Amino acid sequence: MTSVANQTCAPLARVSGDDLQVPLVQGGTTTYANFDYAASAPALARVTDRVQQLLPYYASVHRGAGYASRISTECYESARGSVSRFFDAEDDQVVVFTRNTTDSLNLLAGCVPGDTVVLDTEHHANFLPWTRNGRRVVRAADTVEETIALLVAELCARPAALLAVTGASNVTGEVLPIERLAEVAHRCGARILVDAAQLAPHRRISLRDSGVDYLACSGHKLYAPFGTGVLVGRRDWLDAAEPYLAGGGAVREVGVDVAEWAPAPQRHEAGSPNVLGAAAIAAACEALCDIDAETLADHEHRLAQRLREGLSAVPGVELLRLWSDSPDSVGIVAFTLDGFEPGHVAAYLSAEHGIGVRDGRFCAHPLLARLGLDGALRASVGLGTSSADVERLIEAVATLVDKGTGWEYARTGAHWNPTPETRPFAATDPIGTSPCALG
Repeated sequence: MTSVANQTCAPLARVSGDDLQVPLVQGGTTTYANFDYAASAPALARVTDRVQQLLPYYASVHRGAGYASRISTECYESARGSVSRFFDAEDDQVVVFTRNTTDSLNLLAGCVPGDTVVLDTEHHANFLPWTRNGRRVVRAADTVEETIALLVAELCARPAALLAVTGASNVTGEVLPIERLAEVAHRCGARILVDAAQLAPHRRISLRDSGVDYLACSGHKLYAPFGTGVLVGRRDWLDAAEPYLAGGGAVREVGVDVAEWAPAPQRHEAGSPNVLGAAAIAAACEALCDIDAETLADHEHRLAQRLREGLSAVPGVELLRLWSDSPDSVGIVAFTLDGFEPGHVAAYLSAEHGIGVRDGRFCAHPLLARLGLDGALRASVGLGTSSADVERLIEAVATLVDKGTGWEYARTGAHWNPTPETRPFAATDPIGTSPCALG
């Protein structure tokens, strides 16, 4: 591994909360170091600006002749174009707005006319929904090559309608070769769905070039945390399926005994849509398109490689990996620390260093079980991460292992909550305990 210790990275874009001051248990405050991008990425400044610009025009979509309604409708429908261009969708692929990746995958699960093949290493969102029409689970091997061979064998053993795979692991960040998998699926008579929740924020994806039939992702991981996800994919299954939700907007005509459903995407978007969320995810796609793909990959690679180098040098740290031959990974680093419970370490990093990481099983219980773990820690980087943030995390973990500041705190797992004065919105909460408060 080539050392990147002397290479520094500044943030690539402005994100909300990049100057957030958080309280420390020992007193005082510090600037928050966010290493939880893989759970929910902060909003890009361009995203919050877009939402702020649209708010005065916020109105009903599709069913209003007033000026504000027409503006909202135009923004909502033009957002489809931004998403479609971002993923370089084919002409017969439509953009359906959903709540998040999980919602998108559950929607598609109701449209698949047959079995779906999945790996046991999937996030729950791409593991649980497929049972309704038949799910076949393939146990991943120790290498990517062996795993692909097992998928080929399963797909060729008997017909399947869909192969559903993650683009990048939400635990280890390892990337699967989706172009090869698309070729494999098509050769065996199946279509392919890519859960791009973790891949889309880090890598440019072309549905046209990759041959991927369906893609799902969440706005809240794509720097647009305003409650919208997308399902992008081929129209025919979506048009043939019953509407995901029955209601206004999903129909052309309704009688007492019969309804004529609209085609996709409207078919699966009943009810008043989340126009602000759609505008937000469109703004995020446009902003990411403006960042050179190589610059983005290089920024992430240098940060993640330095994080792996630095953590590996700390006694007791073990980095997690699924495949010994995985050629690529996004900016996600999962690890354990010998002698410490992951939750205790995460609490220590937050309370004493103002650093946010994720701990637990990451909604990927079968994957953690494969690794023989009940839990782990995960640090993830993004557009707002700097080299200084990475060094701060490495130093904090090393300090803990050296039995310095916070040693007993982390060993006992003592809980710490901010004081009432530091809780957001506490002053305006009518019952004195804000639902938005930390703790």
